Amino acid sequence: MPQTNHRSAVALSLCLLLAGAGAQANARAADGLQRLALSDIQEQAQAPQKSVTGDTNPATQIPLPDPVQQAPAPEQTQPLAPAPTEAEPAENVDPARPQVKENGTPAVVEYDFSKLPAPVREMRERILAAAKSGDIEALRPLIGTGENMTTLSLSGFEGDPIEYLKGLSGDSNGQEVLAILVDLLDTGYVHLDAGGQNELYVWPYFFAYPIDKLTPKQMVELYQIITSGDFEEMKTFGAYIFYRIGISPDGKWQFFVAGD
Repeated sequence: MPQTNHRSAVALSLCLLLAGAGAQANARAADGLQRLALSDIQEQAQAPQKSVTGDTNPATQIPLPDPVQQAPAPEQTQPLAPAPTEAEPAENVDPARPQVKENGTPAVVEYDFSKLPAPVREMRERILAAAKSGDIEALRPLIGTGENMTTLSLSGFEGDPIEYLKGLSGDSNGQEVLAILVDLLDTGYVHLDAGGQNELYVWPYFFAYPIDKLTPKQMVELYQIITSGDFEEMKTFGAYIFYRIGISPDGKWQFFVAGD
């Protein structure tokens, strides 16, 4: 009996030791699981989140806003330039084109060439002398070259200016054009845009005079330059559109053109 009790005590002691060891193992395992779970949470908490600004500092993270549809930017338009008024004429007006003011006072017609500024008077006399010579080449030094050349066409031309004038003439030598120059410079003239940037002395005065207000005397002067058929066409247009000559106050021959 005592021997049996001794075995039982040993077995009981062994069971208690195994139970204690198992409990310690379970405790260590549970502690390990707890540590693993905490480490996972810490790693997830420390993992950087994407930011709008690209900043990886968790303290400065800004949550991404919900996408919203942005309204389209207003269309950019250029302001319209104000239309030129009578007080402020457009700067790009071609002074060689017809300048008749509707319902306005007709330009003052002058016949006294002594009233012309000396440079204008001198250029007129030089053109007359060249035209009366019968040699169209005599106009070449008066027409000039390059940017300072006299305007001979409203739409421009290419080539030699003297050859161009010959092409306009009814004869091959350009003498009809020379005769037109003489006729124009012997008529009355008008002084336009006095003191302005387009100040000019222009022949014939019909260039700036309403053709429906011509007197019988002025009609005779007009028929010295054009035919009655030409006049009927001009009435339809409403202005004189045959050849005209413009000289600036400094004596430069600005233009010799026809058309509208």
